[in-house]
Amino acid sequence: MRAYTRRALERSAELTRQNKLVEAVATAEAVFETADSDEHREIAAWLVDHADDYVRDPAGGE
Repeated sequence: MRAYTRRALERSAELTRQNKLVEAVATAEAVFETADSDEHREIAAWLVDHADDYVRDPAGGE
């Protein structure tokens, strides 16, 4: 996965935790639209592995 893609997904998770859902979806959608089929699989795996990042602080805060 490109570093840009990973950063965008991490940002999307951060925005979701801040209840900025429209911005979160727009951020994630931008990388979905530019990803090739291999990267789509990597994104799907990342989302499964990091689903909790969307509801709690991955550093253990919330």
